[in-house]
Amino acid sequence: MMLRYALGAMAVLIFNSPSLQAQDVVKDGPKAEKTSFSKPSRDFLMLQFTYNGWLNAPDSVKTTGIGRGFNGYICYDFPIKKSHFSFAAGIGVGVDNIYLKDQQIVLSDNDTNAMARFIPETANYKKYKVTTTYIEAPFEIRFYGNKENRNKGFKAAAGLRVGSLLGAHTRGKEDGTKIVYKVNTKRYLETWRFAGTLRLGYGNFTLLGTYNLTNLYKENQGPPITPYSIGLCITGL
Repeated sequence: MMLRYALGAMAVLIFNSPSLQAQDVVKDGPKAEKTSFSKPSRDFLMLQFTYNGWLNAPDSVKTTGIGRGFNGYICYDFPIKKSHFSFAAGIGVGVDNIYLKDQQIVLSDNDTNAMARFIPETANYKKYKVTTTYIEAPFEIRFYGNKENRNKGFKAAAGLRVGSLLGAHTRGKEDGTKIVYKVNTKRYLETWRFAGTLRLGYGNFTLLGTYNLTNLYKENQGPPITPYSIGLCITGL
């Protein structure tokens, strides 16, 4: 009988000891929340719709209407650690269209003279445009106001666009007829173009501005024209 009372007393002491109570508190108490950083979404595609213009052109070059352009790029976004910044690079195509006012381009190519000259139109053109197409690689440093979801919040990007000329042509449609005069040549244009870029906006929509660091025509083979563009960029699709 004495042995039974002794064992019972020991059991009471063990189950009511402070160490076990402390373990019960830790087990049943609130658990610390794990902190994690969600992987941000990426801008895989950029679609740009632009108004195109020419700067530094001489008075002999006259443009009219709304010059239109379109750029489409597949990009990949590389976050800079867990900051609000990232680096992006891509590849795509850019097309620019500029309309001339009562003018056309005449080309001369011989041993002593290779030049594109802007002269008054020799036919009554309803519209006359200059089109250039480039394969391009955009590079950007990007800032995101919302680093958890990079398709939301304030967004800004500055960078450089490097392009190689794929093709160029002039196209004149004679007024009152179905006759179209088209000339394809890259002979007088710079093979490479470099342009600074800037984008500001919110979410998937940003305003875009570009300024060419190179002229449109090769030196002494055309007027010293510097292209630029402004427009709308859609990203994050």
